[in-house]
Amino acid sequence: MKFPARPAQIPPQLPEWDPAWSRIVEAATPDGTHEFHVLDTLPVLRAAGLEPEGTILALHGNPTWSYLWRRLARATVETARAGGRVWRLIAPDQLEMGFSERLAHEAMPAPKSDEVRRIADRLNDFDAVVTTLLAEVAGSGFATHPIVTIGHDWGGVLSLGWAARNNDIVSAAISLNTAVHQPEDTPIPAPLRATLAGPMLPTATVLTDWFLQVTMGLGDLSAETKSAFSAPYRSAADRWAIGNFVADIPIDANHPSDPELQRIGKDIAAFDKPALLVWGPKDPVFLERYLRDLSSRLPQADLHRFETASHLVSEDHDVAGLVLDWLDAQFSAPAAAAAKESTTGTDDDPAAPAVRAVTAILDARRDDETIASVDFAQNPAQQISWRHLWHVTTSIANGLLDLGVKPGDRVSMLVPPGNNLTAALYACLKIGAVAVVADAGLGPKGMTRAITSADPQWIIGELPGLTLARAFGWPGRRISVTPLGPVRSRLFKAETSLTALSRTEHRAELPTPSAGDDAAILFTSGSTGPAKGVRYTHANISALAAVLTRVFDVREGTGLVAGFPPFALLGPAIGATSVTPDMSVTKPKTLTASAIADAIIAGRATMVFASPAAYRNVAATAERLDAQQRTACARVELVLSAGAPVPLELMDAIAEVFPNASIHSPYGMTEGLLLTDIDRAGVAEADATGGLGVCVGRPIDGVELALAPIDVAGNSAEELLQGEASRGRLGEFVVSAAHIKSGYDNLWRTTADSARDDLHDLTWHRTNDIGHIDDAGRVWLEGRLQHVVTTARGPVGPGGLEALVDTDAQVSRSAVVGIGPVGTQALVVVLDAEGTALSPGVAPLDLTARLREQIARIGGHDLAAVLVAPEFPTDIRHNSKIDRSRLAAWADRVLAGGPVRGRI
Repeated sequence: MKFPARPAQIPPQLPEWDPAWSRIVEAATPDGTHEFHVLDTLPVLRAAGLEPEGTILALHGNPTWSYLWRRLARATVETARAGGRVWRLIAPDQLEMGFSERLAHEAMPAPKSDEVRRIADRLNDFDAVVTTLLAEVAGSGFATHPIVTIGHDWGGVLSLGWAARNNDIVSAAISLNTAVHQPEDTPIPAPLRATLAGPMLPTATVLTDWFLQVTMGLGDLSAETKSAFSAPYRSAADRWAIGNFVADIPIDANHPSDPELQRIGKDIAAFDKPALLVWGPKDPVFLERYLRDLSSRLPQADLHRFETASHLVSEDHDVAGLVLDWLDAQFSAPAAAAAKESTTGTDDDPAAPAVRAVTAILDARRDDETIASVDFAQNPAQQISWRHLWHVTTSIANGLLDLGVKPGDRVSMLVPPGNNLTAALYACLKIGAVAVVADAGLGPKGMTRAITSADPQWIIGELPGLTLARAFGWPGRRISVTPLGPVRSRLFKAETSLTALSRTEHRAELPTPSAGDDAAILFTSGSTGPAKGVRYTHANISALAAVLTRVFDVREGTGLVAGFPPFALLGPAIGATSVTPDMSVTKPKTLTASAIADAIIAGRATMVFASPAAYRNVAATAERLDAQQRTACARVELVLSAGAPVPLELMDAIAEVFPNASIHSPYGMTEGLLLTDIDRAGVAEADATGGLGVCVGRPIDGVELALAPIDVAGNSAEELLQGEASRGRLGEFVVSAAHIKSGYDNLWRTTADSARDDLHDLTWHRTNDIGHIDDAGRVWLEGRLQHVVTTARGPVGPGGLEALVDTDAQVSRSAVVGIGPVGTQALVVVLDAEGTALSPGVAPLDLTARLREQIARIGGHDLAAVLVAPEFPTDIRHNSKIDRSRLAAWADRVLAGGPVRGRI
């Protein structure tokens, strides 16, 4: 039996496919002239009177075809028609794939060696097609405009290889999930291993469509999209190349294509043009190790991870939009992009103010025997002097260097707040290693996603953290906090311990990190999607320490009780004696009044920092304080609460515990820990105005604030408003300050989108928080941008109405959500049943009537329904950020007749 030859064909009508894109191209390859089906947008562009100003060369992998690039094709054409840069897209179907020519073959199961199309052949094919088509536009000098390659799967490595070998004409390269190198000591991924197993190869790839269907399952594809991808592969003869391609995967050095793949890998490592890597981490084939290898070959590459995406990342997310945004940044506004690199100042900017090293105060107090830190997480409580802290951090820093930790290496900190974490963190800061901090409140799944995305080279962990690292395969060489003994050290792969490193002799000098170098990656709470890693430079952290000193008068020698983990780590940077109280980091409600009083006594503290959830329990347990503890609390001068706004009733309760303290509620986020501030008197004054939302005061010194108004569809405008023009309008808050984040880690588009504004030539951060600014310049929070309710009367910030609802005596907590199409959504109030006499389901009629009347009278909106939810989904870190999206989906199901006690 033979598989007959077949000429290239034009695809049938397919969803999202424009027939005008298709053309058949003859190209002369080293083994003869062949016909290729090519997606080419040139005819469509010319029909619109447009000539290319750049060309994107795209190559698919196995078993897809040029249909993979249909959304990129449409996006490029629409952008060109709208007046943007005119990019031509050329995306050939590889020979014998898609609708390109089929060659004659013997039937499976065993292809003859001379019939196998090798990696080198496919590179030649791609070169022949694109060279032919590029010549149509620019003749012999076709490098007159930018040429960019993009590929996916095996098309990724092939397109990168072609780009590297044509470095003289290629301006940039982009790759989606792909692999260049298979480590010899690591097995190939299980799905490929199963396919390559002897007789499974022809059965899985050619004789059946099993391999094709499994691949189609690696993305969020509709049935019609799967059918379109399968259209060229209906028969075994059509699928010959699928099996051929799999058979040509070099699994070891003995494979015929391995030498060529090794050459391509070396070529890619020499490619020095801009590059973008787009990654779907849920891919079961192209695993994190392949991304790590690719990043090492292309250290200049930008990276964007779509954390919820799998192998077919462009089917799961807007990769086309990402690609065009990145190309625009590379080729349309290089000066603006360069200007946004940093506003904090670096060693290379002579005009920038001097940045004090984060470790400067610690180093200056190296001989100080007074208390630097007290850790109540230890039993008994452990206190250490400045001299001891300097000695330990310096020894650990030297030990880390001896172990092989390099400046810029990432070190995942799986250590709860306290002396051990402080020592590990400041040792890393001293040598320029980057601390990766993912909140244990993310849970094992969330922490796995966060730590994997940061890809640390090292892990420092207590036993629980090392246990999770072992169970979930987190990356990084392991260091325990205390010695584990030979058996457990082998079990957890711990190479040494902080205890052992703390005995290392000191060097004369340690590496000196620059102000612009990354110092830490702090992960967000994950309350509105996958937790994001926020990059802070040494300059950012130094600026944050300066803010605490300047705004809250935190001087050297101040005693600081830090029940809010991010600030527990700032003590040595500001010279404060920091005390970690006895509490669970992942459960703020576990902080009691007695625990905080004991911490105040131990540190002679005059300043307390904790979250609202923690303060609620402190107030609730205050009656248990003894006389000594009450006296200590009365000595506190400043109480700060962060993580969520603090209502007046909670401030009043806090004042009962700390009667002589000034009570402040600064507003911030992981990306900017201190942005505005309000005290107790300010909250009372704001409440008296009857304003909607939660007032968080005015911007602190050094923070610029602007507003991006929200339109009827719930989107924030590109225009930023300040001063009188911003007053009284619902919008997204946009901030600029020296201590805001440097960027998001491995999220190029998220970083670019959040910092896209250029007002006053400053670097801005779009907070995603919404609200309004009143006539007195006070900031009122009304929720998150993605939670805006778009009613027929206009956009509504849920937080404003929630503040009204929460004043009702029967209500403990509420969420306002929108049900229905964008622009005509109905307002629904969802109440939390916890801590109330309310039963899940439809709220009592009298309560509904009261809330409906109040919202209509004060808020000016119609209320469709009031429901009571059995539970409220919130983040663990603060126990306050409500996931309104999940509550909206639950309310929609309930109002449609679904179960009340269904999963929220």
